[in-house]
Amino acid sequence: MVVTVRSLGLNGVSGYEVSAECFLSGGLPAFDVVGLPDAAVREARERVRAAVKNCGAKFPVSRITVNLAPAGQKKAGTLYDLPIFVGLLAANGDLPEPPADAAFVGELSLSGTLRSVAGVLPMALAAERAGVRQLFVPAGNAAEATLAAGLTVYGVPDVGALTAHLRGEAPLSPAPAWTPEEDEAGLLDLRDVMGQENVKRALEIAAAGGHNLLMIGSPGAGKSMLAKRLPSILPDMSREEALAASGVWSVAGLADPKHPLLTRRPFRSPHHTVSASALTGGGPAMRPGEISLAHNGVLFLDELPEFRRDALEILRQPLEDGEVTISRAGGTLRLPARFQLICAMNPCRCGWLGHPDRRCTCSQRDRERYVEKISGPLLDRIDLHVTVPSVEYEAMRRRETPESSARVKARVDGARAVQAERLAGSGAACNAQIAPGRLAEFCRLDEAGEKLMKNAFQRMGLTARSHDRILRVARTIADLDGAADIGAAHLAEAIQYRNTDILKG
Repeated sequence: MVVTVRSLGLNGVSGYEVSAECFLSGGLPAFDVVGLPDAAVREARERVRAAVKNCGAKFPVSRITVNLAPAGQKKAGTLYDLPIFVGLLAANGDLPEPPADAAFVGELSLSGTLRSVAGVLPMALAAERAGVRQLFVPAGNAAEATLAAGLTVYGVPDVGALTAHLRGEAPLSPAPAWTPEEDEAGLLDLRDVMGQENVKRALEIAAAGGHNLLMIGSPGAGKSMLAKRLPSILPDMSREEALAASGVWSVAGLADPKHPLLTRRPFRSPHHTVSASALTGGGPAMRPGEISLAHNGVLFLDELPEFRRDALEILRQPLEDGEVTISRAGGTLRLPARFQLICAMNPCRCGWLGHPDRRCTCSQRDRERYVEKISGPLLDRIDLHVTVPSVEYEAMRRRETPESSARVKARVDGARAVQAERLAGSGAACNAQIAPGRLAEFCRLDEAGEKLMKNAFQRMGLTARSHDRILRVARTIADLDGAADIGAAHLAEAIQYRNTDILKG
C-alpha cells in the first residue's frame, strides 16, 4: 500500500511542495529513503523508528521505501521526520490516511516530541499557494506559520497528540493568528547626537529616498553613532516587505518564536573581517548571507577600507539588481538583497587627516593606499558622500535638545507617501529604485537645472551612473521640500553630495 503525505521543502528562501510517498512491501526488513536526501534526511529513519515505538505503536516489520518527490530536487534538513512518521503509520494501518489538503513539517526527537525547524514562514506561504488548508508544524513554529493567510495551523507538541487528532480522539486546537505586540525597547534617537547637522540632513535624505550613504570623518566624530540611529527615521515596512524580510531570517534560523514577523527594518553590521561568502551566502546548506539578511533594511559597513577587497566588490551587483546569484557545486541560487548601504570610514589610516589640531602623520602615499580598496565602481554606486567633522566643544555643551527622530521620521514618511503615489505601477518603491528609463519622466529639470547638471557633469567627470543617481537624490530633496518639480537648489544640494575629493584629503 502506498500512502502519500504532503510536506514542504526549501530552495534558498522560497518554499515548494514535497510529497512523502511511503510504501510497505514484503521481503527482508529494510528502511530506505530515496529522492536525493542528504545525511540529515537519511537519519530520519532512526528518529522515526524510535518515535513510533515510544508513542505506543508497533513498528512495521517489512520493507519500507519512502520517496520524497520531486525526486530530482535535493532534500535537506530534519523537517521531513513528521511526514515520514505519518505516512509510515498510515501505510501500516495504524492511522487513517491524512486529509488531502493537509501538510506536515517537523523534526522528531527520539521520545516523540517535536522540535522547531528553520524556514517555516516561506514554507507556509508556499503551502498556501499550493492549496494546502491544514498545516501541522512543531508547536514552537506555530506562531510563525500563522503569518501565511488562508491556513489552519496546528502546533503539534508531540506525536501522541498528533495521532490522537488524526484518529479523531482528541482534536488539536488551531493556533491563533499571531499579532504584533507593542515593542517596549525603543530605537536609538537622533536627539542624542549633538551638532553634525549636515550629516543628519544627509541621513534624512538617505532615509527618505532609500539612498546609499558614505560618511568620512575622524575617530570620535560620531559616524557609527549616527548610522545606528538611521533605523529610527526609516519608514515602516509594508506587510509584503515584512514577510519577505522575515522569510529570509526564518531560513537563516534567526526568527524569534515569540516575534516571528520583523516589524522594524533589519539593521546588519558585520565585522570588517567578514568573508565574501558570509556576505553573499551559500555554504553547504546554501543559507542567506548578510546582504540578504539586510533585505528591505540597512547594511552598515563600519571601517570600510578595512574590509577585504573581494568582499567589497561582491556588493556591486546586488546594489544594482536587488538580488544576489550564488553559483556553487551544489547548484545556483538567487537570494533577495535589496538593501540600503551605509558606510563609515576614517579619512586616512591614522584617522586624523583634516582634524583641527593637525595631528595626522600619514604621508600622501599612505592616504592613497588606505583608500585603494574602495574601487571607483563601488564608490559610484553610493549616492551621498558626506564629511563628518569633529564636534566642537560648544556643540557638546549646548543645552538645547536636538531635533528628535520622531520629527525627522514624520518628514521622511511624508516624502515616501509622495513617492508611493508618483511611482505606483512603476515597480519602484522609492526614488533610489527608479529605473533609468523612467528618469526623464520622474526627474525632469528646468533650463537652469539642465545648465547646472551639464556644468557639473563636465567639471566633475561624472559617469552616466552618477548622473542618474544625482537626479534621484535631487528628486528626494524636492520631495522633502514639498516641491512638485526639481529646482536648481535641489539639484545643487544633490551635486555637492557627490564630491569624491574628500577621499583624497
